[in-house]
Amino acid sequence: MAARGHVQDPNDRRLRPIYDYLDNGNNKMAIQQADKLLKKHKDLHCAKVLKAIGLQRTGKQDEAFTLAQEVAVLEPTDDNSLQALTILYREMHRPELVTKLYEAAVRKVPTSEEYHSHLFMAYARVGEYKKMQQAGMALYKIVPKNPYYFWSVMSLVMQAISAQDEKLSQTMFLPLAERMVEKMVKEEKIEAEAEVQLYFMILERLGKYVEALEVVQGPLGEKLTSELQSRENKCMMLYRRLERWAECNALSCKLLLKNPDDWQFYILYFDSLFYLIDQSWAPPQEGAHSAEGEVHASTAQAISFMEDRIATEEAKESKHLRGPYLACLELIRRLRERSCPEAQQLGEPLELMFQFFVKFGDKPCCITDLEIFLDLLTPDQHVQFINRVMEAVPLGAPGEDGVALPGDTRALQRHLCVTQLSRSLGQQHALNTEGKLGLIKELKAHYRHGLQFGKSCLKTELQFSDMYCLMAAHVYIDLWLETGDQNMLWQCLGLLEEGLSHSSSNAQFKLLLLLLYCRLGAFEPVVDLYSSLDAKHVQHDTIGYLLTRYAESLGQFAAASQSCNFSLRFFHSNQKDTSEYIIQAYKYGAFEKIPEFIAFRNRLNHSLHFAQARTERMLLDLFLEADTSSPLEESVKSMSLCPEEDDIPWDSLRDNRDLTVLVSWNPKDRQLKEEHKQHSLEDDTLWLRLRSLTLRLIGCVSALTHLPASRNSEKTTENGVAAKPSSLQSLLSQLENTLNQATQFTEKQLQHPYPFVGPVPSRLAQALSSGCCQCQLSSLQLPLHLQELETAGLDESTELQTQISNLFKSLAVQLQDMLEKCKGDLLDVKDDQSKPQQFLLENLVYFVETVCIVLWVSNYCGSVLRPLKSSLQKKKKKKKEASTVTPPVLSAYQEFSSSLQSLLNQALEHIKSQEISLTALKLGALSLEGQTQSEAEETFTKTAMDKDRLCNERLFLRRSGTEGLEEHRRFCFWTEEVKRWLEVCRLMNSFVREIEKTNKNTGM
Repeated sequence: MAARGHVQDPNDRRLRPIYDYLDNGNNKMAIQQADKLLKKHKDLHCAKVLKAIGLQRTGKQDEAFTLAQEVAVLEPTDDNSLQALTILYREMHRPELVTKLYEAAVRKVPTSEEYHSHLFMAYARVGEYKKMQQAGMALYKIVPKNPYYFWSVMSLVMQAISAQDEKLSQTMFLPLAERMVEKMVKEEKIEAEAEVQLYFMILERLGKYVEALEVVQGPLGEKLTSELQSRENKCMMLYRRLERWAECNALSCKLLLKNPDDWQFYILYFDSLFYLIDQSWAPPQEGAHSAEGEVHASTAQAISFMEDRIATEEAKESKHLRGPYLACLELIRRLRERSCPEAQQLGEPLELMFQFFVKFGDKPCCITDLEIFLDLLTPDQHVQFINRVMEAVPLGAPGEDGVALPGDTRALQRHLCVTQLSRSLGQQHALNTEGKLGLIKELKAHYRHGLQFGKSCLKTELQFSDMYCLMAAHVYIDLWLETGDQNMLWQCLGLLEEGLSHSSSNAQFKLLLLLLYCRLGAFEPVVDLYSSLDAKHVQHDTIGYLLTRYAESLGQFAAASQSCNFSLRFFHSNQKDTSEYIIQAYKYGAFEKIPEFIAFRNRLNHSLHFAQARTERMLLDLFLEADTSSPLEESVKSMSLCPEEDDIPWDSLRDNRDLTVLVSWNPKDRQLKEEHKQHSLEDDTLWLRLRSLTLRLIGCVSALTHLPASRNSEKTTENGVAAKPSSLQSLLSQLENTLNQATQFTEKQLQHPYPFVGPVPSRLAQALSSGCCQCQLSSLQLPLHLQELETAGLDESTELQTQISNLFKSLAVQLQDMLEKCKGDLLDVKDDQSKPQQFLLENLVYFVETVCIVLWVSNYCGSVLRPLKSSLQKKKKKKKEASTVTPPVLSAYQEFSSSLQSLLNQALEHIKSQEISLTALKLGALSLEGQTQSEAEETFTKTAMDKDRLCNERLFLRRSGTEGLEEHRRFCFWTEEVKRWLEVCRLMNSFVREIEKTNKNTGM
C-alpha cells in the first residue's frame, strides 16, 4: 500500500498490520484488525478506509462504499486516508470520486504542491481537460516550475483535440496554447526537449508549417536530441507538407549518404524526384539549388546516384547493405510505370534479383525483400529465374529418394528461399495432383533433414526447417480445396502436429491448426492452442476473433462464454490502463504520446471485436439461463440492458483484426485483396447488427412480461429496465430490414468466397441457411400482436385472433424445418473416409437458441392469454351460458404448446441417436490386431497421443493396418462430440420442463 512512510509513528505502528494483511491478500484478517483498531481509536479515518478496501475485495461493495463515504464526507487531509480512498475508488471503477476528494483537500490546504498535483492527475484520469488546465495553472502559481506550466498548455491542446467544433479548436484553444508557449520562448524559459516538442505539435495542428520549420531549424531545434535524426525527420515531414520538393530531395540525398540502408529516405527521394520531373523544375542560375544543397531533378541523376550507392556496397568486402540493391529495383518499377526507356540502363530485373539472392539468399528476410518485386519478371521469365537461383544453392548428392539435401543452415535457408519464391510465382499451384504430392514428399524430407540442425535449440526457439513443414501444410490445403479429398486435411493436421512437437513456440503452426480444427468442427483443442499462443495486450483484439467466432457455433457454450470473457477483460482493462499511461506521459513530459494514447483507447472502444464479444456474451448468459420466468428478468436487469438504447457506435466501428497474420507465400492473384476485407467487414457488421437487435428484442420481451396491469402506458420503468411498447415495433422493423440486407449480401458473397488464409466467414450465412433468423423474427412478432389483442379483448378481435393463430402454426412449421436441418451423421463415413459435417451441429445450436427465444415469447403469450381466458369464463358464469366454442387464439396456443413439446422430444431422440452412433464409432475404432502402421500413421498417432487434446487416445493399443490411421482420427472427434451433445441435451431437457411448467401455469 502506498504512502505508509508519511504516517506518524504511533499511527504507523497501529496501521502496519492492516497494510500487511491487505498486501498479502488476507482481506478478512485486515477487516478484523481494522475493527479492533477502530474500537480503541474511533477517529482513525485511515483504518476505516482500509477496512472498506478489505470489504471491497471480499465482494461487499455496498458496505465498502458506505464506509468510504463516511470518511469522504469529513474531507480528510491526511495523506494516508487520501491515498487509501484513491486506491479504493480505483478498485470500484469510480475515478470521478477521487477528483472530489482532492478538490476538498486543496480547498483546505491551498498551498500544498502534492495535493494540487494529485488533483491534476485525478482530472487526467477522467478526461476533464478544462479543469486540468486550471489545476495546472494553479499549481504553477504556487510552485513556478516549467513542467506545471506546460501541463496547462497540453491540457489546452487536449481540449482542442477533443472539441466537437473544429472551428473552436483552430480559433480559441490552439491559438491560446501557442501564445502561452511563445510567452515562455520570449522570456527564454524553454528548458526541456518536451517543451519544444509541444510547441512543434501546436504549430503543426494549426497548419503553421513554416513557423514549425523555423522552430526545428532554429536554436530551439537543438534541444531535439532524444531520437536519432529527429530534426531531419521533422524537416522532411514539413517539406512534404509544404510541397517544397527540392529541399525534400536534397535532404533525402544527404541522409542516404549517411545511412544508405534507410528505406524511408529512398521512398522520399523517389517521390520528390518524380514530383520535380513532373513540374519541370530547373535549378537557379545563381546560388545553391536549395536550402538543403544539391537537387536531383532528372532520371539520369537518379540512375547515377543509385549506381554510386551500389558501387560503394560492391567495394565492401563484407556486411553488404540491402537498401541500395532494393532501391535499384524500386527505381526500375517506377520508371516502368511511367514508361521511361531509361529503366533499361539499370539492368535486367532478373539479373539484379539473382545478384541480390547470391548476396542475401541465406538470410530469412530475402524472400520478403524479393517478393514485392516479383511482378517485374515477365511470366516466361519465372522458370528461368527459379532455375538461376537454384543453381546458387549448394546441395549434396541426391539420396535414395532422389532428394538433394543441404549440408548446413545457410544452404538450407537458400533452398528454402528458392522454394518460397517458387510458390510466390505460382509454380506450385500449377502442378497437378501427382506433382503436388511429390512436392509434399520432398518438402517433408527437407523438413525432417533440417531438424538435425536445431537439436541444440531451446524450446522457445524455432527450428531452422519449420517453414518447409508449413509450406507442405499449405500444399495439402491446396489439394483439399481442389479435390475435396478429406484425407488431405487429416494428413495436414498430422504434419502440423508433428511440427509443433518439435517447435512448440511456432505461432504459424498454432494459428493454422486452430483454423483447421475449427473448420472441421473440433473446438476443444483450439482453446489450448490459443492459450499457448500467449497473446499479449492488443493481440486479443487483432486475433481474438479466431477463438470467439467458432466457440458457440460448435456447441461449446461454456468455452464460448470464457473466450468472450477473455477478450472483454482486455477491453475493460484498457480504460484503466490508458489513464495511467496518460498520467505517466504528463509526469515525464512525453506530450506527443498523449493524443496517441487517447486515439488508441478510442480505437479499442470502437472495436468491432469488442462489440461482438460483448453482445455474444450477453446472449450466451441469457440462453444458458433457459428459464422463462424471473431469471430472464433478473439477467436483463443485471446487464443494465435498455432496449431503447443502442450503445454500439455503428458509424465509427473499427475493424482491428489482423487478416494477414497467416503466412502463405501465395501468388498475387491468390492473395487477400482489399475487396475481401471490405466484404468481411460488411459480413461481420451485418451479423453483429442482427445479434444486437435480437438481444434488445429479448430485453423488450422481458420488460413486457413483467409489466404491471398498466403495461400499455406510454413508458414504464421497472428497476432500471425501461421499455416502450412502440420500441418493440421499431426494433422489429429494424430486424426485418437487416435480415433482408443480410439475405441479399449472402447471395452475392457466395459467388466470391474468401481465400482460405483470409478472413474467417461470419456465422451469417449458416444462420440464414438454418432458418433461425426468420424463425426468431416470427416469434418476436407475437408479443406485438398479443398487445393488440389485450387491448381489444376476445370479443371483438376475430380477425386478429386468426392472424395470431396462423402465426403460431407458421412458427411450429418453421421450428420443425429447423430440426430437420439438424438431422444427419456428424461424421459421414463413406469409402473408409471420415467427413465431419459440423454444419449439423451449428444448425442444432441455432435451433437451441431459437427454442430459448420461443419459450420466452410463449411465456409472455401465456401471461396475456391467461387473464383473458379467466375473464371469459367469469362472463359465462354470470350469464349462465352453456359451453361455447373456445376462442381460436386459445386453441392455437394450446396446439402450439403441444407441438413445441413434441418437437423438443424429437430433438432429444435425435441427440440420443447421435450418442449411440458415436459410441458405435468409438467401439469400431478399437482394435487389437498386431499389424504394423505406416510411418505417417505412427507419426500422427504419437503426436496426437502426446498432445492428448481431442480425447483419451491412450485407450488405443494398436491400430490395424492401413485403416488404423483413419479410424484413429475418427475417434479423435468422438469424445468432444459426445460432450457437446450432452450439453445440448441438458438444455433440451430444461426446455421440456419449461414447456410443461408453462402449460400448467396457463391452465391450457
